Amino acid sequence: MSFGARALIRLDAIRDNFQTIKERSHGARMMAVIKANAYGHGLLPVARCLTGADCFAVARLGEAADLREAGIDTPIALPGGVFSETDLGKALDLELQLGVHTESQLAWLEQFGQANATIWLKIDTGMNRLGFRSHAAASLIDRLQNCAAVGDLRVMTHFANADDVEDDTTVSQIGQFRKIVDAFDGDISIANSAGILAWEKDLEVFAGHRSNGRFWVRPGLALYGISPFADRCGADLGLRPAMRFESQLIAIKALGKGETVGYGGAWRSGRDTLLGIVAAGYGDGYSRFIPAGSPVMVNDRRVKIAGLVSMDLTAVDLGPAATDQVGDPVLLWGDELPVEEVAKHAGTIPYQLVCGITNREESVYED
Repeated sequence: MSFGARALIRLDAIRDNFQTIKERSHGARMMAVIKANAYGHGLLPVARCLTGADCFAVARLGEAADLREAGIDTPIALPGGVFSETDLGKALDLELQLGVHTESQLAWLEQFGQANATIWLKIDTGMNRLGFRSHAAASLIDRLQNCAAVGDLRVMTHFANADDVEDDTTVSQIGQFRKIVDAFDGDISIANSAGILAWEKDLEVFAGHRSNGRFWVRPGLALYGISPFADRCGADLGLRPAMRFESQLIAIKALGKGETVGYGGAWRSGRDTLLGIVAAGYGDGYSRFIPAGSPVMVNDRRVKIAGLVSMDLTAVDLGPAATDQVGDPVLLWGDELPVEEVAKHAGTIPYQLVCGITNREESVYED
């Protein structure tokens, strides 16, 4: 069967990564982050395969509604909370755990009346994005504990620089958070993928919460076998890449020395060679910012992009002695060509590449 660029998703790899992270988390409860279509891997297939998750985290109310409509009854958290008072009622009807990080969200809860909501109070310990300032934590905890709509109050924060093991921001954030939650006997959450994998010893200060089953981690990128660290790939961390982004050659042609390729003639061949045309472009999620010279795998060998990535097509220099044929397989990223490496060529991060898959060709799933 012929196809254009498509993602092959290996659900067994996601399950294996989940287990690896769970072991590294030493008894922490697992909030699996499956927002943004499970980082491009498929919201519902990933949710269905992660039966061991204690909770799922998404970023939009619509994502949570899709999970519930599909019959997913695992607890679902919306750490960013709702964006309007109307959405609060919808979220509580879906039995979502809600983040609270603004005065308006808190006011909506106080005006709602009796409920039994699980609320994550979000404290800003240095990310400077969402969350209340640390100095306000005690009064906010008291206020929410006395709110009729709140049944279970929890506290969370988010690491800003955990992917940089030389930066002391993470130690500072852990210290701030510890002061807030030392006397708090509810559930707490602080660690993302980088926090879990690089700051295990520092997180031992929360051993009391962990032993009581009240310490949560929030793995995201690592679930999909991708490293959150710039200098390592997922395989270096004992993870299995879950996505193979693949396509095929749809044309091969001779190219003379000095001839240009693609829009604007941006690339000029330095030799007589054979040019391969791959059915993949930015319309599929293969970023236009992946430059000429970046690696692509054809028949298990590395070749280089020639010219600009266009909407539907990418040209590669196969070499003058190539024996490749139309229909031969092309790997854009996967085990043998990590997405982390491709992201470096593109001047971006792997998150953006995998989240950018457009599913113009429907993803294929393997168990």
